[in-house]
Amino acid sequence: MAKFKEKVVEIVRLIPYGKVASYGQVALFVGTPRAAIQVGSVLNKLEDSVQIPWWRVINNSGRISIKGSSYTPWDQKERLESEGIKVKENLDLDIEKYRWRPNGKVILSLKLSDGVIEKILGKYLT
Repeated sequence: MAKFKEKVVEIVRLIPYGKVASYGQVALFVGTPRAAIQVGSVLNKLEDSVQIPWWRVINNSGRISIKGSSYTPWDQKERLESEGIKVKENLDLDIEKYRWRPNGKVILSLKLSDGVIEKILGKYLT
């Protein structure tokens, strides 16, 4: 789990200011598709939450769904809005408008299997 946690932190740190990624997207970029719940668990347990922009990770429906954290959904909303991301009162946002779509160079730097890279390129290539 330590390696998975390190990769999650690495990916989340890559998400640029004013952009978001879904839990599933982070899991895919880590190389572990379908591990969205585990990504959320890692982010909820971060000790250095100021240095890691956890608030840029939301669910794939474009909704803030933070649970089990010392932060509230409203804390996440406030942080996202401070980066220029428009979040509705019901905690929804236009994920496709703000979704992080890294370029091919970033994706290749993740050193993932060819199969995972193909999935990423098919979904998120800019």
